[in-house]
Amino acid sequence: MIEFNMPSLGADMDEGTLLEWRVAPGSPVTRGQVVAVVDTAKAAVDVECWQDGTVLELLVQPGAKVAVGTPIATLLEAGESAASVHRPAPAQAPAAPPAASVAPPAVSASRPRISPAARQRAAELGIDASQLSGSGPQGAVTLQDVEHAARPATAGERTAAMRQAIGAAMSRSKREIPHYYLSENVPLGQAMAWLKAHNAELPPEQRLLPGVLQLKAIALALRDYPQLNGFWQDGAFRPAAGIHLGVAIALRQGGLIAPALHDVADKPLSVLMAELGELVQRARSGSLRSSELADASLTVTQLGDQGVDAVFGVIYPPQVALVGVGRLAERPWVSDGQLGVMPCAQFSLSADHRASDGHYGARFLAEVRRLLQTPENL
Repeated sequence: MIEFNMPSLGADMDEGTLLEWRVAPGSPVTRGQVVAVVDTAKAAVDVECWQDGTVLELLVQPGAKVAVGTPIATLLEAGESAASVHRPAPAQAPAAPPAASVAPPAVSASRPRISPAARQRAAELGIDASQLSGSGPQGAVTLQDVEHAARPATAGERTAAMRQAIGAAMSRSKREIPHYYLSENVPLGQAMAWLKAHNAELPPEQRLLPGVLQLKAIALALRDYPQLNGFWQDGAFRPAAGIHLGVAIALRQGGLIAPALHDVADKPLSVLMAELGELVQRARSGSLRSSELADASLTVTQLGDQGVDAVFGVIYPPQVALVGVGRLAERPWVSDGQLGVMPCAQFSLSADHRASDGHYGARFLAEVRRLLQTPENL
């Protein structure tokens, strides 16, 4: 039997609210299939199953707020049946003590504390109060808790919750990760000339943006500098299985999210451009998948379109590096002893000193710079 737990959809997620089940007991499921929708502080996320099986039991009702890692369903593996699954026998009650020492019965630990008004309102709304987190004394569920569970959060509430989650994750990152920072001014004259010629032959909807060339160059460089592409977990560096770049996307209602583009180094620029456009659209409409929020192995934040010369980001744990890209602008440039003007962008690296050092990071940025001088090979 497989326990399907509430997944972690990022370092800034401690709990999520189950909005909807997309399967029922007895349903066959396959790896990658969307089985539930979970609301985080940032978005409603389609949660994918990570293994083939058959749904045995749904343990959590829609509307419940659940901590990351808590079992929310059980699945049968291939060849298992409900009858063959071992279920632990209920614990036997201890022998009753002598009558003189019998204490007044305690409130059952499994029975939630809830005010009468909250219990009545939960029944009216069809909400399972046992699944709610209480904000009253000793964790009691209040009428306000029930009403809050029954209505969708307002835009202001969602933005405030997102800011709080981001702030908590970034505070933890700065406190626990020994950051080091590097930057490199990268000439992009050849890249922009190639891009102009390439786009001239395409309809507007198929044209490439400079940011796609930057993402591809970063991904290709990571092939040679794998210590920046992975995770710091359990006191050691664990390399990622693929190069999945988290792309920082500003949301229209405020806040930030960084879903992953998968296998960036292996895809043509045209495919990356299409996938990036779709990812931005789905991020802003709140229709991301759990794999896109859990798989990023390095995050890239491109703030050039906001007019900033450089950005030095905070690492998104458990990742070990973040690349920032500033605005593309014409700057004085010396080539072969001649002063001229060159379109350039400032690339920065924020990296975890436990996984790499400044010399390694500097060589990585130099490789990104080198790759961008031959854009036709990206």
